[in-house]
Amino acid sequence: MRSFSYLYPFTNMTCQVLSLELAPGKKAYFASDFHFGIPDAAATRLREQRVCRWLDMIRKDAQYIFLLGDLFDSWMEYKRVVPRGTVRFLGKLAELRDQGIDIQVFTGNHDLWMHGYFEEELGIPVHKSLLDLTLAGKKFCLGHGDGVWKGEKKYLLMKAVLHHPVSQFLYRQLHPDLGLRLADFFSRLGPKHKAGETPLRPLEEEYQIRFARETLQHTHYDYFIFGHRHIPLSLELQQGVHFLNLGDWISHDTYAVFDGIGVKLEKMEIK
Repeated sequence: MRSFSYLYPFTNMTCQVLSLELAPGKKAYFASDFHFGIPDAAATRLREQRVCRWLDMIRKDAQYIFLLGDLFDSWMEYKRVVPRGTVRFLGKLAELRDQGIDIQVFTGNHDLWMHGYFEEELGIPVHKSLLDLTLAGKKFCLGHGDGVWKGEKKYLLMKAVLHHPVSQFLYRQLHPDLGLRLADFFSRLGPKHKAGETPLRPLEEEYQIRFARETLQHTHYDYFIFGHRHIPLSLELQQGVHFLNLGDWISHDTYAVFDGIGVKLEKMEIK
């Protein structure tokens, strides 16, 4: 395994580079946007149970599990405090990690303030930018998918402020009860919370797809896999190059699986 980082061409985005092997008969799984916390504790508990059943289902052949952000609808870490709840999910991740499954987590726009809990308590690395992954000879561009296109200027400015260490330090001076309550309040102000999933735009207007097409002008990937849009989508951008959006677990219960040959978008069947 090799890992290093570089500045992504024509952007201010750091991209980590990682190379992994896939053992015979093993698979890599990708999921995102569980949004634990909305709309209430009862709905979260049911969604958490579905996700844990999915994790149990894939453990038999999973070598890698990539969770691409917005696992929580709001997440704020203090030095000695993390949000309550979802203990079954966190315990399941710890169990699978102890079993030897490589789990990698990405921050999303709702759970971007992760500061060591996953690494220290669960042994799970957290990626805060794109990942340039080579797996079984295939090249993947992985990330949550928010702010990837340089044309999102207002959003990129807001993201830069939220990611700045000074902003996070000042916020952590609030008492956790107040800080976590405010984080939950602001996380619910987005358009997806008011109107559900935002519809798919014409492909030439979808910023993740615009990013992928611009990226292919200077860097080759076989797969672009993102979350964030809450729309399950699999399409071929050009011959041999595929774009996938993982959907979410609020409405769709969808995920992707790579078997060493190709990637498929699949749906968790409720039993």
